[in-house]
Amino acid sequence: MKRFTCDELVELITAYLELALDSAERDGVRAHLACCEGCRRYVEQFRASIRALADPPPEKLPADVRDRLMSTFRERRHS
Repeated sequence: MKRFTCDELVELITAYLELALDSAERDGVRAHLACCEGCRRYVEQFRASIRALADPPPEKLPADVRDRLMSTFRERRHS
């Protein structure tokens, strides 16, 4: 199993949450999260952001706005 650093985990978080990692990478991310409180907090904040964007009451975000935001999260992972 690959051991990830905090910086590596940040780069993988979008793929992890979209279930786009292979099983070895997923296991590595889970192992890191099990022992790193800071990264666990980061993932929870990321999940909270996704939940907020996915279902804001009652003025739901337009699809183009949500798509741009998700694209920005993905691009950040590649920069």
